[in-house]
Amino acid sequence: MSNYESSPDDTHTGYPRKPQILARESVAKSRLFHIESLDLRFSNGEERQFERLTGADRGAVMIIAMPDPEHVLLIREYAAGFEDYVLTLPKGLVDPGEDVITAANRELMEECGFGARRIEPLVELSLAPNYMRHRMQVMMATDLYPKRLPGDEPEPLIVETHAIEELPALLLRDDFHEARAIAALYIARDKLREEKRDNAMDLL
Repeated sequence: MSNYESSPDDTHTGYPRKPQILARESVAKSRLFHIESLDLRFSNGEERQFERLTGADRGAVMIIAMPDPEHVLLIREYAAGFEDYVLTLPKGLVDPGEDVITAANRELMEECGFGARRIEPLVELSLAPNYMRHRMQVMMATDLYPKRLPGDEPEPLIVETHAIEELPALLLRDDFHEARAIAALYIARDKLREEKRDNAMDLL
């Protein structure tokens, strides 16, 4: 049994107070997943039961790796959820003792065969927050150099280079549909466009 009471200050934001957790129970566990049941009482008195996926909360990274200012590296890997190969960005879990920059560079070396001399955070994204609390740190990697580390992939990944300005064409493909990758690429594209505008203004 676990209880949660939100702070009285929560009401000052104009939003309802967070629900009270009446009980939590482990429903099922596997090697990768842990399903937890939550009994909640909302501020209006309504009670509901929710299920969610929990994990080790180690964190995860997704990398926008740019070999030059116009292009980005994508990987083709087998997605068991769809029983097919998909095109996406390199990504992976943060290992114990790593920070997100170290993790991003390691994953980039394992999955794409490149390291990056410059890695900076871009945005944090979540996926299906009603059912899991997984967060993905999207990192921008530039000034790449060849470097490969052994990874845990069952087969070599195919690395493709695509123009970041051709995102609309990528969206027409049947194998490119991961929401986090699409959001990350659009955010990166807009950031790069803004930087180009700022640089152009500085030259005037």
